[in-house]
Order: sequence, then C-alpha cells, then structure tokens
Amino acid sequence: MIRYHAAHLLPISRPPIRDGTVVVHGGQIVYAGERAGAPPGADRDLGDAILLPGLVNAHTHLELTAMRGFLEDLSFGAWIDTLQRAKRAVLTPERMLDAARLGVAEGIMAGITTFADTCDSGVAMQALREAGVRGIMYQEVFGPAPAQCEIAVAELRAKVATHRALESQLVRVGISPHAPYTVSDDLFAAASEFADAEGLPMAIHIAESEEEQRLVVEGAGAFADGLRRRGIAVEPRARSPIALLAALGVLAHRPMLIHCVRADERDIAVIADSGSPVAHCPVSNAKLGHGIAPLARMLGAGIRVGLGSDSVASSNRMDMLEEARVAALAQRAHLRSPEVLPAREALELATLGGARALGLDARVGSLEPGKDADLVAFPAGELRTTPIHDPAAAAVFGIGGHAASFVMVGGEVLVDDGRLFRADPGLAGRVRATAAALAGWRAAESGRGARGRPDTRR
Repeated sequence: MIRYHAAHLLPISRPPIRDGTVVVHGGQIVYAGERAGAPPGADRDLGDAILLPGLVNAHTHLELTAMRGFLEDLSFGAWIDTLQRAKRAVLTPERMLDAARLGVAEGIMAGITTFADTCDSGVAMQALREAGVRGIMYQEVFGPAPAQCEIAVAELRAKVATHRALESQLVRVGISPHAPYTVSDDLFAAASEFADAEGLPMAIHIAESEEEQRLVVEGAGAFADGLRRRGIAVEPRARSPIALLAALGVLAHRPMLIHCVRADERDIAVIADSGSPVAHCPVSNAKLGHGIAPLARMLGAGIRVGLGSDSVASSNRMDMLEEARVAALAQRAHLRSPEVLPAREALELATLGGARALGLDARVGSLEPGKDADLVAFPAGELRTTPIHDPAAAAVFGIGGHAASFVMVGGEVLVDDGRLFRADPGLAGRVRATAAALAGWRAAESGRGARGRPDTRR
C-alpha cells in the first residue's frame, strides 16, 4: 500500500480535510481521510498541495485540437462551415490522431483523468488508450436527409464493431447522433434503438444555438436554408429541440445532452423526468455567443450535470477548474446572487457530477474506499492560491491555468513532479505542422474569395 499525503484533501463526497491522506492498493482507494488515521504503508508526501479526485471532462472533441485559435470571431454557421471544409481538406486521420494525442496530454496536465469525447474519425479511442486515461468515445453519426438513414446506421454499426475491439477496463465506446441540423428524425430514432440494443451510451448536441432553435421550431434560418439548398425538405419539427428528442422517444434512452443552453422550464422538466444527464460547457457557450445555460435551474430539478470543455477549437483550452470557475461566475452574474453555485458545488460538477453524468460514479469522481484510484494534486504554494482559507474555493477560483503536479489513473502514475511520463517529444511539432497546413488552406480560400455559410453536408 502507498499512502499519499497532502496539506489539503478534497474528497468531494465529504468536507475538505486538512493534512489528509489517500491510501492506494491494487489500483483502488482503501482509505481517504485524516493522516493520523491512515493504515500503514509506504509514504509519498505530495507536500503543500490540494489533492482531489481526477477531473472529469464530460464533453470534448480531441480530434480538433489542431484547430485551436483557427475559428475565432465567427458566427456559428460560419464557424461550422469553416471547420468542416478545413477538416475535409487538411485533417487526415494521422493528423487528427496526433491532435487527439496532444489534447489528451493537455488534459492530463490539467488534472483530467476521464474524457468523454465525441469523435467523427474514431481516432480518440487510440489516443485515450495510449495515454492510459479513462474515457468514453462517442462515435458520431450524421445524416440530415431521411434517405441517408439506412446507410448511416450501417456505417455506424461497422465503426462501433471496430472500436469495440479496442475497449478496455478504462475506455469504452458509445455513439453520438450529432445534432438536429445534421441528423434527421429517422436517424435519431434508429440510432437510439441501436444504442439500446447494443448497450451503448449515447450523447447528443442539443439546444445549443439560435440557429438550431429556429430550424427545429420554425423550419427557418441559416441551417434550414443550407438544408434546402441540398434539396432536403425542411419544416417545423417541434416546440423546442428538447421537445423534439422527447417526441421521437430519444430521451427514453437517457442520452447525455450536450449544452442545453436554450432549455426553458418545460424542457428542464422533460429532461428531469427522463433521467437524461447534461454536459454543461460554459466557456464554449460564452465564447461562441450562445448564452448562459440555466444550470442552477437544472441542478434544482435534480438533473445530473457534468462540465465539459467542448473542443479547443471553440474554448481554446481544456481546463475543468476554469470551466467550474466560469460556471459559477456566469450563474452568479446572471442570477445576481453571490450564493449561487458555491465553490464546493462547482468543484463537484467537475468531478463527481461528471462521473454521474457518464454513469461512472461507482468507480470515480470522489475519494472513497472501494473506488478506483484516480487522483490529481495541484501545488498550493502558488501565488493565486496563497493563503488558503477554503481549499475548494482555491481550486475553483485560483488554480485554473496551473499544471497538476501529480496525476494517477487506476493506480498508475501518469504525472509526477509536474512531468508527464508518456510524453512524445515530437508531438507538438507535428501538430504545429498541421496548424501551418490549416493556415495555408485558409490563405488559399481567402484568395478564392470563399465565403462561410452553414454547412450541413453530413
């Protein structure tokens, strides 16, 4: 047994502990509490640090890491269009795999031990396995035309079968029918039935933007125009995007609902009644101008909520403590109350909340005996965290942007003394080369006078 000591222990499932210890044996936690009560074992003192469960990123797109800073200051329609055209032209499977590897490495150094990744190319599965982290890769499926449904499901089945050969105790596969503007009603229903039959977790981008809202409610707007240009009939589909999923029976399968920015009281009640969890992405929602999701109301309704970074193409960095900070600040500003989402609750969203949303809370998300040993420590002697009166507040409001000094997944140490053990020294250079190729593509497009418009050619 190894005893990991730290000045501040944040178990999440119970109040913070000064001078705490987590004891690990056989990849599991056998003790988490005061140092004085710890069972005997070999000692590892992490020093003046905040020790907490590994952070959980409930939604990201690792394959897009090379697009950090590439899609700035665009409308959502132009953002999607530019992303898709550049991806088809530049991002080969090899380049996306390297991008995913870099994204995972960045996440690990930010204390993330569990990743929920929605992925088109499927490369995230390999990247997660190579890095030794925990995660779910949701294989994306697209098809806005009803006539595409049968082919799309057949392709999805084949991809899932391939990915399942790579599943492990840490990494598994799920599916993600992307969003209402890229998925027909028929495909939503068929994908849900497939997930249910195969026991696959499912995630869906939903209720994110005004463009999506107008498409579903009015059959109008930029997304509707793009579909009509392709000869796809468009008409109003439901009272809201959430109501659409309910009407199609999709919510009966309890998919993880990504974003939910445009969810009103009726939508929140429907989500709560269905038992579907939500991945809340406050930085991405704000940066893309979508708005502030009704997080406090969703939590008040008993909805399981985790935090997600979304892709770094939209949020620019993968930092769950920063997501917790922005989540708390946005809710307090919006509701004009300093009592909304206290630091301990915000931190719970980045750990146990995310684990609950992914159905992994029996194994991770808090420091409790019997759970897998996913641990992360951040040095507490930094300028932004000294002095520490409340370690949860220090973690949420002070640490963001600082690298973890120690990271463990299932008892295996991935970072020690701030050093990533599985680092690839040539990886950053390869991803920079991809970024240069993207910049060259953009320059060529500008020379041709290309204009961004919503791309729904999935």
